[in-house]
Amino acid sequence: MIYCVVPEALAGELLEKLTAYYADDPNVTVIVDRRKSSRREGIPSGGGNRSVRDRRRPRVPGELPRLATD
Repeated sequence: MIYCVVPEALAGELLEKLTAYYADDPNVTVIVDRRKSSRREGIPSGGGNRSVRDRRRPRVPGELPRLATD
């Protein structure tokens, strides 16, 4: 299923045209976006105790042996 989402501000001029255009395609549904606000706005719902940390492995303690050279 494919949704062709039309913003509510443009629904008056585009909804009928797009519905007619996709009338022969049963996989496309034209809908009007009527949301008033985004779900991502406002207070974050995460735990709030996020920390950025280095996730690389710590280095091996000590020093590497010298390589033999010719």
